[in-house]
Amino acid sequence: MRIIDISRELMSAPIYPGDPMPEIEPLQRIALGDTCNTSTLNICAHNATHLDAPLHFVPDGRDVASVRLDDCVGECSVVEFNGILLGAQAEELVPRLHPRVLFKGEVEISPSAAFVLSTSGLKLVGVEAQSVAPPECSGAVHRQLLGSDLVLLEGLDLSKVKPGSYFLFAAPIKIADCEGSPVRALLIER
Repeated sequence: MRIIDISRELMSAPIYPGDPMPEIEPLQRIALGDTCNTSTLNICAHNATHLDAPLHFVPDGRDVASVRLDDCVGECSVVEFNGILLGAQAEELVPRLHPRVLFKGEVEISPSAAFVLSTSGLKLVGVEAQSVAPPECSGAVHRQLLGSDLVLLEGLDLSKVKPGSYFLFAAPIKIADCEGSPVRALLIER
C-alpha cells in the first residue's frame, strides 16, 4: 500500500483571484518565554486544496459539516485531461468512472460537461486548478454540479499520480454553516 499526498501546502499554494492570502499570527511562542507555541490561522475556506460543499452556490445546500463522508472517502478514478471538457467527452468517460473522479491536468469543465457529470450519480469531482470551471461560466458550472448534491475538490496536486483507480480520503474539517473547507487529500494505491 502506498499513500500519496495530493494536497497543496496551504501557505504557498496559488489563491483564486480576489481571495485573501492565508496568514499565521503567533499568539504564544516558547522563544519569547511562553509555555507553548499557539497561532491564529486566517484563511479563506477556498485556499489551497479545499472542498466545496453545495452551500457554496446553492442557497439551501448542505454545509461542510453536513457533507456525507462517503462522498469524500472511497474508490476514485484519476483521469488525465487537458482543455475544456465538453458534454460529449464527459459522456464517454462516465461509464468507466468510480463515484469519485479527479481530473489530472489543466481541465476546465464546461456547462454541458457539468450537466453530464451532475446527472451521472457521481459523488465528487476534483481538479488541480483552484476552480472547476473557467471564470466566464464558473457560477453556472458550480451551480449545476453542487446543485446535484455532489461535492467538489479543488486545488489538488496530482503531479505524482498516474491515471487509474485509487482509494481517496479527502474529508473536510467539520465546520457548521460554512460552504468550504481545507482538506488534506490522500490517495491510497493498493
